[in-house]
Amino acid sequence: MTNPLLDTWTPPYGLPPFDRIEDAHFAPGLEAALTEARAEIAAIAGSAEAPTFDNTIRPLEAGARKLGQVVRVFYHVAATDSTPAREALQKDFSAKLSAYNSEVISNAALFARIAAVWEGREALGAEEARVAELYYKDFTRAGAALTGADKDRMTEIKARLAMLGTEFTQNLLADERDWVMPLADADLEGLPEFVVATARAAAEERGMEGHVVTLSRSLIVPFLQFSPRRDLREKAYEAWVARGEHDGPTDNRGIAAEVLALREERAKLLGYDSFADYKLEPEMAKTPAAVRDLLMAVWAPAKAAAEADAEVLTAMMQEDGVNGPLEAWDWRYYSEKRRQAEHDLDEAELKPYLQLDKMIEAAFDCAARLFGLSFAPIDAPLAHPDARAWEIRRGERLMAVFVGDYFARAGKRSGAWCGSLRAQHKLDGDTRAIVTNVCNFAKPAKGQPALLSFDDARTLFHEFGHALHHILSDVTYPMISGTSVARDFVELPSQLYEHWLEVPEVLRAFAVHAETGAPMPADLLARMLAAATYDMGFQTVEYVASALVDLDFHEGAAPADPMARQAEVLAKLGMPHAIRMRHATPHFAHVFAGDGYSSGYYSYMWSEVMDADAFAAFEEAGSAFDPDTAAKLEAHILSAGGSAEADGLYRAFRGRMPGVEALLKGRGLDKAA
Repeated sequence: MTNPLLDTWTPPYGLPPFDRIEDAHFAPGLEAALTEARAEIAAIAGSAEAPTFDNTIRPLEAGARKLGQVVRVFYHVAATDSTPAREALQKDFSAKLSAYNSEVISNAALFARIAAVWEGREALGAEEARVAELYYKDFTRAGAALTGADKDRMTEIKARLAMLGTEFTQNLLADERDWVMPLADADLEGLPEFVVATARAAAEERGMEGHVVTLSRSLIVPFLQFSPRRDLREKAYEAWVARGEHDGPTDNRGIAAEVLALREERAKLLGYDSFADYKLEPEMAKTPAAVRDLLMAVWAPAKAAAEADAEVLTAMMQEDGVNGPLEAWDWRYYSEKRRQAEHDLDEAELKPYLQLDKMIEAAFDCAARLFGLSFAPIDAPLAHPDARAWEIRRGERLMAVFVGDYFARAGKRSGAWCGSLRAQHKLDGDTRAIVTNVCNFAKPAKGQPALLSFDDARTLFHEFGHALHHILSDVTYPMISGTSVARDFVELPSQLYEHWLEVPEVLRAFAVHAETGAPMPADLLARMLAAATYDMGFQTVEYVASALVDLDFHEGAAPADPMARQAEVLAKLGMPHAIRMRHATPHFAHVFAGDGYSSGYYSYMWSEVMDADAFAAFEEAGSAFDPDTAAKLEAHILSAGGSAEADGLYRAFRGRMPGVEALLKGRGLDKAA
């Protein structure tokens, strides 16, 4: 069988041939690619030549091309269009890739060669020395220096963690996919037309009549904001926060406990006191204490603001004749009413001005003005009919291919993320990135424009900020390409790019009415921007609580009962009654679907300290599009990837590191007591 996964994909774009790729290609493609990759490793490790960067590190960077193609395509397809067959394949992939990675890490001859190159790094150029250092540290931190029973146990732990992460993700997806709440005609009372239309489209997608609420954020959040039916809000909210917390085959609580225990054991095998100490060592924060200091500096003013808001919302609820305490399913409803009253701002009034296509244009236009990029749609087979692709150029030079997949659907992983189907590098010519943005916006009825909330538009800009990190990457080695940076630095470009959504001249140009084409009225624009920090106490509390629970889980001994530990942490913090964690343990995919954000959910806030200060550099220069500041941002951060330590890159751009004050001011919490 000819396998398109293993072909050399056609220039100039080199996109995967999705129109020829079938599920039947994945398993044999993985086997063939693993065989080739193993042969490459054996050749490098078995070389009779003295180890050098060119005969050890460079071939490691250049190798496993076929394996990279197979893995990137498969996980993109599995995340955006899951099926039972693909879920079964995902478990098989996890086991085989874990075994392969353990083989590579356990290859003593290979590690000895890497160590020899690292020891001689003073003779290397700056980029080569950095790559050699990262290889040495990655191998060491993965257990390459372990021997005997410890080495065997580390292999077992990593294999089990890979499988548990896959199971956690699939359980969460199953709960999100399977729950629906049908709405009778009377249940639609009080809902804006855009919510009714989204509920109708969700029913149609599932082959159902009428209207339904699903656990897609783009539907459930506006339902909680606008439905006057308190009983239905409670039912929907409790289903949303209970994902992964049901007795039965999709229960993630036991998985979370086992993951935490295995992580602790892994860290101690490597000589660390805790998993948090291990995980944070290569990050900007370095220590759990530094993370806790940041989070607690924000917690106190955020909690004070949230508690003051809760008093106002409770009074509003009581005026409606509802007695008892304000509950979590009440907050968004009364907060939306308050926003309309205090800011004269109604999301139903805003949405027609925030069309998906115009917000994509806005994100592209900002990148054109800042970095000289141009965007043109291309017709190419993609993983799903909803996806779209563009070529990105600077002058005549192809900079990247960008793929956007924006709509929610059954079988698609929730949330929003940026990925790549190919990394930028210059190992054998100018290889440019193929970068993806995946979102879960509500899909409109056929023939209607897709309308976003302001938060949705912010998400679009956030993910495109990540994409720019790939698009503008200009390094030689894949190891340090694009977003291959410290976890608490990776969110800087994405969160920084969100600021351009709030630049008035951007909104005046692109926030135009879906029916009339008229620009957003000046008074509505002013009201929207004035409300930018509205309800920030709530948003900050739900986020910081999640980050502190994540840190506590990993900072000491692993809890036997994570749910009990979660409750203890929240009680100690004095968590406001009507606010829940943004991500409770059973659906905390950032932390339990893999190691990416474990002990690292704080990263968004660590990066926010920098993004507030970084945008201030443009303000100080007198323009959000100041060309000199944009050139410095590209040179020192967006094009540099992981070529140097993150704090060094930031200092090169800004001249110093910022304090937490800019973050508090940006969130409107600087005056909270």
